[in-house]
Amino acid sequence: MTKFDLFLNNSKELQNKYTFIPLLYGSLGLEVLTKANLNSADIDILIPELYLKGEKWEDFKSYLEQLGYVLIDAHEHTFIKDGTKYSYASIEELEKFAGIFLADISEREKSNIHYKLLNLKQYLAVYEASSKDGYRQNKKESADFKKIDFIKSLL
Repeated sequence: MTKFDLFLNNSKELQNKYTFIPLLYGSLGLEVLTKANLNSADIDILIPELYLKGEKWEDFKSYLEQLGYVLIDAHEHTFIKDGTKYSYASIEELEKFAGIFLADISEREKSNIHYKLLNLKQYLAVYEASSKDGYRQNKKESADFKKIDFIKSLL
């Protein structure tokens, strides 16, 4: 099973209980968009921020744990299931972080499962913003710049 298949399974599980449509983010999202193998290490998913704090977070976390996901980093909202990491972050942060408006993000569907995916210009904005982030400059700088060059070559 590919990481994209695992994301779709996760999305289906989320859509069985919640009304939001998750956004496939990070390297895996870029892989799906471009059909290039970028060796994504995990599955990054953006969801509404209200599910990442307070009572909604507790409900969200409990639901995933009932499905066999194990919380390994509460600060980063990262779970692991069957050796694959799933990290959740706020979709609303995209506007402040990279100037991407939620209304401009396309929705897709595969096997009757709905998800959102950035386009190439939006991914470029994300990786350019990420390359200026202190943590990512230290940890992922060369990978980010390679992705920026890759995206620019496709535009």
